Amino acid sequence: MPRSDTPLPDGRAERPRMPLAVYVLGLSVFALGTSEFMISGLLQPLARDMDVSIPQAGLLVSAFAIGMVVGAPVLAGATLRLPQRTTLIALLAVFGLGQVAGAVAPSYGVLFASRVVSALACAGFWAVGAAVAVSLAPPGMKARAMSVMIGGLSIANVVGVPAGAVLGQHAGWRAAFWAVAAMSALALAGVLALVPRTQPPTGAERPRLRRELRIYRDGQVWLAIAITALNAAATFCLFSYLSPLLTDTAGLDESWVPTVLVLYGVGALIGTAVGGRVADAHLFGTMYTGLAATTAVLALLALTAHLPAAAVGLALCLGLTSFFTAPAINARMFDIAGAAPTLAGATNTSAFNIGNTLGPWVGGLVIGAGWGYKAVSWTSAALAVAAVGATAVASRWHRRTAASRVVAGSRPAPAVPAADTGTAAG
Repeated sequence: MPRSDTPLPDGRAERPRMPLAVYVLGLSVFALGTSEFMISGLLQPLARDMDVSIPQAGLLVSAFAIGMVVGAPVLAGATLRLPQRTTLIALLAVFGLGQVAGAVAPSYGVLFASRVVSALACAGFWAVGAAVAVSLAPPGMKARAMSVMIGGLSIANVVGVPAGAVLGQHAGWRAAFWAVAAMSALALAGVLALVPRTQPPTGAERPRLRRELRIYRDGQVWLAIAITALNAAATFCLFSYLSPLLTDTAGLDESWVPTVLVLYGVGALIGTAVGGRVADAHLFGTMYTGLAATTAVLALLALTAHLPAAAVGLALCLGLTSFFTAPAINARMFDIAGAAPTLAGATNTSAFNIGNTLGPWVGGLVIGAGWGYKAVSWTSAALAVAAVGATAVASRWHRRTAASRVVAGSRPAPAVPAADTGTAAG
């Protein structure tokens, strides 16, 4: 891997390259993300085949989210002393077998259990994979490494989830599970081939769960958890009800819904790529910009949701702004919890899924109260405002303690300005 100080013929320093192993981790996340979200496009055929109601089929989504919340910290702690590559291989294998079990499930109960097992493996992979990606990234490219992993999730929403829905409609919902199992096998081969072997530290550096749990004594860690959860809640509070908003409020035909969902995914992919490029140099600036823009998009959507063109365009913008923030939010957690990178990844995974669970629940309460889908957008905007406020507190706190913080995965570089290390307030 070229170093940042390798001179080019014209005297300029060669820009460091992201290792291929990080992109393999992003490919793995693509498979994981497709499985996590594809159920929403398979609910009706699945419910008919399993002879259950739509709400019961929808519980398969909740089961996965809850498994992610619980599984990330539990598996991170359980595998703390294992070689990270070995852990990734084992978790991908279990995840793939979970997809096979879902594809051949003879009953709803077996399918439900397969979703829980898959979620636990997915959560553990996210936690360990994020720590590995950050450790492999060249200095000053921590947020970009995270954007590669999050980009896998964005592509899953653009390609994987719609493809799963189409496959389910034409070949049956079980075919979608088989397809994810095949993608998992491909990702497993990539991890075996390209992720380097590592051994856990020994002696005084040996990981100890009790020592790593000390990160939870830091108020900044809890503040970072709140920001991640609020950003996810603000996004998924509206996104979960985007389809009825488009049809009932904007008056679009149902045939438009898949197209708008793809546009949202395209926006998410662009936002992740751009956010990852700027977050290392302007961490808090990226967070402020993304969260403020998300607030503005949600407020505009509440005001103009009855206009079809506005609803479609703002759906794309929501994907862009919410995912623009994601690499910076993830990098912030690794910044302040660098002494426990695996638990840092696990904690952020749990926080995201807490928001993913909380947002739709709050949105459902608003709809149940009879306030309508526009009110859901206002509620989402309020959650985004709360995230901006929490970011302001975190930024001020960071300025007081920046001198004592060491960015996870970065080499000491006293001569480099703080903005170039990814710890700047932006």
